[in-house]
Amino acid sequence: LAKFSIATNESYKNSLGEKITDTQWHNVVAWNKTAEIIEKYVTKGNEIAIEGKLTSRSYESKEGEKKYITEVVCNELLMLGGK
Repeated sequence: LAKFSIATNESYKNSLGEKITDTQWHNVVAWNKTAEIIEKYVTKGNEIAIEGKLTSRSYESKEGEKKYITEVVCNELLMLGGK
């Protein structure tokens, strides 16, 4: 099992013509061989492409609160080579 986060950036210009970059963070989970490859070869800042499915689940915290999480279950990984 490998758990990590990836960032995606979207850039646009606002009504004043200023460039705005919106960064979104996504939780990713990988299993088996894909997890082994990630643990062995992927480090912070590597540019990667992933293919998988978006899943949502819930759990109960130690304090008894219901928590919700959405994550990408990674089926395929492509290392793009950039930083």
